[in-house]
Amino acid sequence: MQLLVVQRILGLLLMIFSFSMAPPILVGWLYGDGAISPFMQGFLLIFVAGLLFWLPVRHIDEDMRLRDGFVVVVLFWTVLGLSGAVPLALAEELNLNFAGAVFESLSGLTTTGATVLVGIDDLPHSLLFYRQQLQWLGGMGIIVLAVAVLPMLGVGGMQLYRAETPGPMKDNKLTPRITETAKALWYIYLGLTIACAVAYFAAGMDPFDAIAHSFSTVAIGGFSTHDMSMGFFNSALIESVAVVFMLLSGINFALHYLAWRRLSAAPYSEDPESRTYFVVLLVTAAITTIYLVLTQTFGDFGSALHHGIFQAVSIGTTTGFTTADYASWPGFLPVMLLFVSFIGGCAGSTGGGMKVMRFLLLFKQGVREIKRLVHPNAVLLIKVGNTPMPEKVVDAVWGFFAIYVASFTVMMLTLMATGLDQVTAFSAVAACMNNLGPGLGDVGSNYADISDLAKWVLSFAMLLGRLEIFTLLVLLTPTFWRK
Repeated sequence: MQLLVVQRILGLLLMIFSFSMAPPILVGWLYGDGAISPFMQGFLLIFVAGLLFWLPVRHIDEDMRLRDGFVVVVLFWTVLGLSGAVPLALAEELNLNFAGAVFESLSGLTTTGATVLVGIDDLPHSLLFYRQQLQWLGGMGIIVLAVAVLPMLGVGGMQLYRAETPGPMKDNKLTPRITETAKALWYIYLGLTIACAVAYFAAGMDPFDAIAHSFSTVAIGGFSTHDMSMGFFNSALIESVAVVFMLLSGINFALHYLAWRRLSAAPYSEDPESRTYFVVLLVTAAITTIYLVLTQTFGDFGSALHHGIFQAVSIGTTTGFTTADYASWPGFLPVMLLFVSFIGGCAGSTGGGMKVMRFLLLFKQGVREIKRLVHPNAVLLIKVGNTPMPEKVVDAVWGFFAIYVASFTVMMLTLMATGLDQVTAFSAVAACMNNLGPGLGDVGSNYADISDLAKWVLSFAMLLGRLEIFTLLVLLTPTFWRK
């Protein structure tokens, strides 16, 4: 372990992140909202902290090793989550303690979208913009994480494309080629954000809301500048724009890259994961709409259709925008929608959840085990498309699922020990670990009323979900720290 290398990178990271305070300061100046001070103080505190970390080790120039990479990745999200909480804790308008500020900051950076804030409509524009900006920055970080770091673990998802996808996904090492790949994907991410903002503006949002919501839509975050989320606008056209860009952002960004290079939509139809992704969301939307119509939850078919499609896509992609109080919908719908968030977006997207690729492999593995009962001596391969999956990848996915369930159970029981009921505890862990945001029960609208201990547990759940579990838990094993 090269701690000095890690310290140098951490110092640089903090100094760079301190400049993220500049856009909210500019927004506050433009709108004259008087909430600039927390960001100026935040800039000074974070920059000085980064400088103090960096100066003693500025001349260290050694290559980063695999173990160092894991530490840096975990520190990236943890330290930036804590640093991002500084202006939120300093803002008098929010009246947040440190636990609440960290929860809000991590929720933004991990693109979870769970909030402890009430009265969002009345907040200064600078604070509103900062929350949205956190999600956008987190979304960019997720793309690089998925492309350049997680494949080293063997469970990130991107390595599954090496055998069948031409182009940048052939290699999964931290090489200049991967750097160029990450850069290209960032350009696509930026292009989608600009297109989304323009579409929102054309659909009727004002410029501030259009930019703010494009940040959280493409990042699949779910933060809004209004307490009623997308329901505030009461516009089917705006909701349609959101659905389109949520769907696009939930797809593996490598496919966007290939589609752009080929100038063809073929990569989407040829990819087994994206096909499964669309089928899951289509079936979910159809069941939701039909049940809303049968139970006459809305007055007409049109309302049931657009609310059903929107909630199915928003929750299925783990975005977390809402146009209606889905937690109060009849029958099994709220729980079904929550369970769909466990599948989440595609590998290599900004979506959360376990990822469609893992769901697909778990399903195929289950089918294979049933066949083995009938043909115990048969050699049965698991294929994604026409490509056989290596057994070590299948084993890694099963290991991921087992640790996911165990971690989920421990955190849910901990929340119940703090006094939350079963529905609230289950949905809160699911919503945070899947990076979804809104839950059921007492956390259906916000997380303001839960205890500080519960906030810390759920903050850990957000990190665990966003770092694909193994990246974080590997640091907690004695093996990792042995020489």
